[in-house]
Amino acid sequence: MSLEKITESDSNYNDLEYKSTEEIIKIINAEDKTVAHSVEKVLPKIEILINEILKNLIDGGRLFYIGAGTSGRLGIVDASECPPTFGVEENLVIGLIAGGDKAIRKSKEFAEDNYDLGWEDLKKYEINNKDSVIGIAASGTTPYVVGAIKKCSEQNILTGCITCNSKTPLAKNTKYPIEVIVGPEVITGSTRMKAGTAQKLVLNIISTTLMIKMGKIKDNKMIDMQLSNNKLIKRAENILIKELEISHEQAKKLLDSTKSVRKSLEKK
Repeated sequence: MSLEKITESDSNYNDLEYKSTEEIIKIINAEDKTVAHSVEKVLPKIEILINEILKNLIDGGRLFYIGAGTSGRLGIVDASECPPTFGVEENLVIGLIAGGDKAIRKSKEFAEDNYDLGWEDLKKYEINNKDSVIGIAASGTTPYVVGAIKKCSEQNILTGCITCNSKTPLAKNTKYPIEVIVGPEVITGSTRMKAGTAQKLVLNIISTTLMIKMGKIKDNKMIDMQLSNNKLIKRAENILIKELEISHEQAKKLLDSTKSVRKSLEKK
């Protein structure tokens, strides 16, 4: 099957505009149910990629996500959630999108078609061979992403990718490719749907596992989360109440003095 037939092929859901709301949502839901199974098939490859990235992070490296459109936005979402959730520095996991930050909200025409731009964006961060770069592109052909990954590989920088086609230029130039084949979309070519869901699931697995392996979690608790709102402060207090078997007032007082779940647990 050609590249086009995998991500651009017709799903045979004809006459969608004539279907009832109930019919449409059942169709979408039925297709969405298949995504997790597609991700399950590539878990061994995800495991290998995570273990390689972990070595670089421990050695002082950073993790970059690079993509365009939906794929770029998903990378930025995952990267931006790491500091508040796991208490890591903002420059540990970095998301880049073709067209820059403005493209997060509004697409920048033809930015993804620039083969050299991705590498230029990475160079602004003085990228080096301690770092790891994951290219995200449902089609596996996006020039912005392919060019960046190819250059990284040439510079002996660790590379991974998340794509929803097989045997793509992106995978070909990536040391540790992840190919999640989700099949045709309900709306032909709308890879913001199943492909986007698959990419999000894989990104969740990668970043969460890395943070656990780096000691950012105790049991299943976020002990390094940033206490940036009342909900998170309440969550932190409840962790201390349970872990230390203390009262709410004691937990609040302890947290007020340390501003950290981890420090509170260590202090007690």
